[in-house]
Amino acid sequence: MFTAVTVEAVLYFAAIALSLIGLFGLLACNNVFRMLLALILFESGANLILVLSGYHAGGVAPIFQIGTANNVMMNDPVPQALVLTAIVIGVGIQALVLALIFKVKKHYNTLDMRIIRTKLEADIARDAGVSAPGSSEEPEGGN
Repeated sequence: MFTAVTVEAVLYFAAIALSLIGLFGLLACNNVFRMLLALILFESGANLILVLSGYHAGGVAPIFQIGTANNVMMNDPVPQALVLTAIVIGVGIQALVLALIFKVKKHYNTLDMRIIRTKLEADIARDAGVSAPGSSEEPEGGN
């Protein structure tokens, strides 16, 4: 009746849950800093899924395999190398986004994405010499 839950199943569940929490945070948050944190969660979940894809229960690292025995199960080192590269790229992107968040906070004095978008559209329209775009729910004409 009760089936044993493997460690791999728990780790896959945690990785997928971490990715889904990050994706939900990206879609649901209006605060730019919280969106960055959600992106970090999503990236961590994706990296964990990649590392788990190369793992085999009872497998050994290829560097520890002695001889040319083909009956030994090896863990795949390629996903690990890809994840290391992804972590380095991710940290660089996070630093860039954090610097941009500081600049946006200093210029617009808010981190709310809706307010930033409204002010940004007004700034672009002012610089282009055109009228600022109105609300899509604004009635046509002057009534």
